[in-house]
Amino acid sequence: MERLRQSCLLIVMTISESQMISSLRASQLPYVTASRYDAVIVGGGPAGTSAAIHLAASGASVLLVEQKKFPRAKLCGEFISPECLEHFEQLGVAHQMMDAGGAELTETLFYSRSGKSLNVPSEWFGSGRAGALGLSRAEMDLRLMERAREAGVHVLEETQATGLLWEKDRVRGVSLKTNGRALEVDSLVAVDATGRSRALARFLDRKGKSNRMATSRRSPLVAFKAHLEDAGGHEGHCEIYFYRGGYGGLSRVENGLSNLCFIAQSRDVRACGNDAERVMREVLMKNHRAAETLERARAPSGWLAVALEGFGRRSLVPAAGLLAIGDAASFIDPFTGSGMLMALESGELAAQTIARHLARLRNEESFDETASDYRALYSQVFGARLRVCALMRRAAFVPRLAETLIFALGTSVPARRYLARSTRRARWKAVGGKQ
Repeated sequence: MERLRQSCLLIVMTISESQMISSLRASQLPYVTASRYDAVIVGGGPAGTSAAIHLAASGASVLLVEQKKFPRAKLCGEFISPECLEHFEQLGVAHQMMDAGGAELTETLFYSRSGKSLNVPSEWFGSGRAGALGLSRAEMDLRLMERAREAGVHVLEETQATGLLWEKDRVRGVSLKTNGRALEVDSLVAVDATGRSRALARFLDRKGKSNRMATSRRSPLVAFKAHLEDAGGHEGHCEIYFYRGGYGGLSRVENGLSNLCFIAQSRDVRACGNDAERVMREVLMKNHRAAETLERARAPSGWLAVALEGFGRRSLVPAAGLLAIGDAASFIDPFTGSGMLMALESGELAAQTIARHLARLRNEESFDETASDYRALYSQVFGARLRVCALMRRAAFVPRLAETLIFALGTSVPARRYLARSTRRARWKAVGGKQ
């Protein structure tokens, strides 16, 4: 009788432990308890969290994996265009963003090397709001991740993707490493939201399975970012500076700081001894306006830097079972101020596509229709703006062309408004006819 009582107690304890583990699935754990998710999203930036929240709202089971512990600094222009606030409302995080202490940015001024300028009011971007928001990625991304947890997304921070799981030439999940432990997580779809690093897509390059040719050439550009004290400029303006071989942007964020993010040629960076401060003063500050606003500026928390391979579209579907979103899909030129918008939009677009095909994917049907649908919708939404930006980019890196363009556009409000709108578009028709 005593032996039977002990056996029953052991069964009860085992069930209780299982229930306790299950109840903790949404918190940070060194393991994952689900055998399969509908979607595993790697990358906790705005693209990844947007996709995760929208997918969770559609009833999908979602695991969101992030390499860093939030909050963390991120190299970014930190210009949140007015249209992003509409996305924040959809995601249920608008109030949290507005209460984060960011700066209202009412217009963007573009300065040629000689100091000539033109302005683009934020209200031209077409959302009905007068101002954009200057807010650090540390604050924005943290609030989006917290919202994802609230929406039922399972989140693993400080977790690195170490490879892809395969089944009959189709991606069937992701291998992970967290707290020193190796995990293998099965999924119907994997989503690469790792930004310019394209961490998941690069696993294909190494295995020779990529839909895109790999390249080993040296990155021609380097991007820098720092939060500055004592920078000049108008508090409500974002300023864009053009100079030989690159451009940069300065705008206010929270806590009275200014965010400076700029691009320079790799050869110029090497000539400055890879010193970000020197690059700022010897390259960026050749722009007359930048020389004024940055004369007394200093970066108390140091600089971030990253090599850039280039701009434009990458592979949207690197392999069957794997979609790319955000900068992993396309890196749009920062001077457009629409990078954050594209991240949020592409996350929503991928979530809609997966949700629309989820029943078929759960029935183990082909991924081909999902891939074709995503490519077509992505081209519909982003194709035109990427082509316009490719043309504008030619002027951005050549001071004389930038000077001419700024002079010409400065005389025509309709032309400036048209170009501002061409780097965006009206919201697409969503699933079920919802706008």
